[in-house]
Amino acid sequence: MAPYSEIHDEAHPHMTPRNDKVHLIDHPLVQHKLTLMRRKDASTNTFRTLLNELSMLMAYEVTRDMPTQNIEIETPLEKTISKVIDGKKLVFVSILRAGNGILEGMLSVVPGARVGHVGLYRDPKTLTAVEYYFKMPHDMEARDIVVVDPMLATGNSAIAAVDRLKELNPKSIKFVCLLTCPEGIAALQKAHPDVPIYTAAIDRELNDHGYILPGLGDAGDRIFGTK
Repeated sequence: MAPYSEIHDEAHPHMTPRNDKVHLIDHPLVQHKLTLMRRKDASTNTFRTLLNELSMLMAYEVTRDMPTQNIEIETPLEKTISKVIDGKKLVFVSILRAGNGILEGMLSVVPGARVGHVGLYRDPKTLTAVEYYFKMPHDMEARDIVVVDPMLATGNSAIAAVDRLKELNPKSIKFVCLLTCPEGIAALQKAHPDVPIYTAAIDRELNDHGYILPGLGDAGDRIFGTK
């Protein structure tokens, strides 16, 4: 996994160098599956399947620093002390609706995690995020949050979601996306410099309609076959 600071500036001329809060997950399997997802002729089923597989791979990196504790177990041969994680203290928060595409793969890796949902839609004229749903597990003060959304584009939805989540005073917050761009990174980090970003790609730029270029289109429509 390459930190933002190690990405070659000539390949990404719009990027600001030196940023250790942005983590590019550049594993070959992640990049391969993302390339297949980008193709405009990928079917809904193919897109959804690849997203699930890619999300599981990303989950390994995102949870790399999860704390563990020692417990006593019995193997077929003897008793021993071994490590486990407490998945119940982890909360995956999906930004509806497209975040649910990442959620399933993450839960496959950490099935004990709790799940929260933030319903946001983007106003087509102002591109600002409008909240319509918010449901979280209880006792969020003791929990680590991983927010999932396929795209970090303008950053407005991510900022709105993190704003609301910080009201619950969780232990920590991470943001995970498939794709982002320099504009989205700058916006989220200006609003929430303490929240690390995990992504599979940092694309060139936003277009006038707030879509990432070259991107992969509207993630929600491609996941659910609604367009």
